[in-house]
Amino acid sequence: MKETLKYLAGVAGASGFGSNSTAEQVTEDSTCLFPSQLTAIITGATSGIGAETARVLAKRGVRLVIPARDVKKAAEMKERVQKESPQAEIILLEMDLSSLASVKRFCSEFFSLGLPLNILINNAGKFSQKLEFSEDKVEMTFATNYLGHYFLTEILLEKMVETANQTGIEGRIVNVSSVIHSWVKRDGFRFSLLLNPLSYNGTCAYAQTKLANIFHVKEIARQLKARNARVTINAVHPGIVKTGIIREHKSFVTDSLFFLVSKLLKTTSQGASTTCYVALSQQINGVSGKYFADCNERNCSNLANDGSLGRKLWKQTHALIHRRL
Repeated sequence: MKETLKYLAGVAGASGFGSNSTAEQVTEDSTCLFPSQLTAIITGATSGIGAETARVLAKRGVRLVIPARDVKKAAEMKERVQKESPQAEIILLEMDLSSLASVKRFCSEFFSLGLPLNILINNAGKFSQKLEFSEDKVEMTFATNYLGHYFLTEILLEKMVETANQTGIEGRIVNVSSVIHSWVKRDGFRFSLLLNPLSYNGTCAYAQTKLANIFHVKEIARQLKARNARVTINAVHPGIVKTGIIREHKSFVTDSLFFLVSKLLKTTSQGASTTCYVALSQQINGVSGKYFADCNERNCSNLANDGSLGRKLWKQTHALIHRRL
């Protein structure tokens, strides 16, 4: 109850920010901290939290590389951002996260640009009500939210380590997860069933991918630490963000419920704040393998802290990808 009241009041945590902080507020002091222009890749940047993250990072002088399945939609986002920040450099490339071949093509195109890579934000997410499969014959939510981001990170990681060594600027990887990861029980997380479930529930599938995102963070953080690499990786929970909810039935009950629930929801800018904070803040230099919410470090579930299960998932995923390719 105490934590809920602090959330509703927007009480600032140790970082100086809280649930009401916006992406612009948490990055106000970042523009003078870096000796050269940063380059960031952001998935899922054509709408929602991803688009707001892109807008704010561009405003702070970060060069953006935006992979998108819908290039037309990405071009519209680019136009909006450059109206506000005419100096913004935004590069659009085609990529379908659910396709391993498409992820590989995107990375080849990115490498051909000869750019450094300081920040990777694995933001894109899919929630599917019905069971469907990717071209790689993997359940679509898992393929998009976890598998595609795993592969993207694997291919780009050496470029990030190289950039950090050359520039002296710490590289940052941000995985957008969710508090819903805590809904997953140990017996409900089996690799073969994540790929091809016997029965399908959209909410369960989504929660499992968000747990997998945290396992990925903790295992990659362990590997990077063992190498003494100047790249960190962390997970964030953006909060539940306001969307265009359509209420077909207007009554006292539905209006009252909507009013109560709306008090727990964030604006898009508040939802993007933790991602932007973890991507740019100097307060968390060297912090890796952690879980953040409301721009402050938080505890994730006990299951998400199981390092042996995280390593097992990493190995199984690595083997699967290289078999499929």
